[in-house]
Amino acid sequence: MNHLTTAILSFLFIVFARLETVCAQEFKFAFLTDMHVYSDSTLGQVEHRLKSLPPAVELLLSGGDNVDIDNLKAADLSAGEKRLKSLKGLFDRVKKPYRMAIGNHDRLPRDMRNGSNDFELFEKTFGQTYFSFDHKGWRFIVLNSVETRDNHYVIGDKQLEWLQNLVKTTAKDQPLVIISHIPFLSVYYPVLEGRYTAADTFLNQKQVFDLFKEHNLKLVLQGHMHLYEEIKVKGVQFITAGAVSGNWWQGAFEDTAPGHLEVHVKGRDFSWKYVK
Repeated sequence: MNHLTTAILSFLFIVFARLETVCAQEFKFAFLTDMHVYSDSTLGQVEHRLKSLPPAVELLLSGGDNVDIDNLKAADLSAGEKRLKSLKGLFDRVKKPYRMAIGNHDRLPRDMRNGSNDFELFEKTFGQTYFSFDHKGWRFIVLNSVETRDNHYVIGDKQLEWLQNLVKTTAKDQPLVIISHIPFLSVYYPVLEGRYTAADTFLNQKQVFDLFKEHNLKLVLQGHMHLYEEIKVKGVQFITAGAVSGNWWQGAFEDTAPGHLEVHVKGRDFSWKYVK
């Protein structure tokens, strides 16, 4: 490949990337995190919520902790796998595009993990644990934030390399959304317990956030805490979107009722509401 060909290809890449962002359109999507399906009745409540989504919602996103797997015994894993498949069936029947993030409770039980198969059942049902996709001019980046290092959640080296390459090939003005089960930022412990801790943010969150300094990161959607939070930093809106399961199906958790987030995108702007 000569220098002229390389230059032409580079120019075309930039042109097409710009065209995509210029065409950012209007659409609505729903973000449902922490469903914690562990029984037929909780599966039924998720089904009811999916059926209640307004027709204008055209894209569904999960924030992780979809089915409680990590607390099962080996003999009960088949039941957990069945619930995963049943949940997938519910989303399939909605007949709208959907993407699933992985949460810590979607992993295999602790005594079955060996560092290479922690996400086996999730991957078998829903596919990759980290990926990106584009929708109407916006780019969505779904992270696996439940990898671990030294007993802390982390974006692992292989995933980080993938993310760095993705950012390099993303137009700087394309509007971006990140989905991460474990929060980048949270005031959970200061508000509820009066102390600061890194226990429930992932270890290298600043390193990951800094990758987007020169890009158009608009929104970070988070789960895990079951608390509803809005934090805006450096022009980026962080939303920890409560939980579909509330206090794990026992009503509200610290005044956050069971619910999900609905986001209305208009071009490069957006608004949102928490639907109880």
